[in-house]
Amino acid sequence: MPELADLIDNTGKNRFELEVEGETVFANYRRSEGIITIMWVEAPPALRGTGAANSLMTLVAEQAQKEGARIVPLCGYAAGWLRASKAYRSLVA
Repeated sequence: MPELADLIDNTGKNRFELEVEGETVFANYRRSEGIITIMWVEAPPALRGTGAANSLMTLVAEQAQKEGARIVPLCGYAAGWLRASKAYRSLVA
């Protein structure tokens, strides 16, 4: 399982990235005071169905928790993931 240190906050592209098997799964975001809005989560075709997006969302949620931020999930995947997560659903703004 990837660790928080593996999460890349690519501020130039406004996205969180996680490298998995030479591919990058990412979540585009927008930040405002205490809020991380997840616009879109995408895994390349080679990573779909591998749990890579799940790992990314876990790390994004851990990062939000570390920052004391809440998450606004505009992306359907992110919204469903947060609703299903007992550990992180309280982060939804």
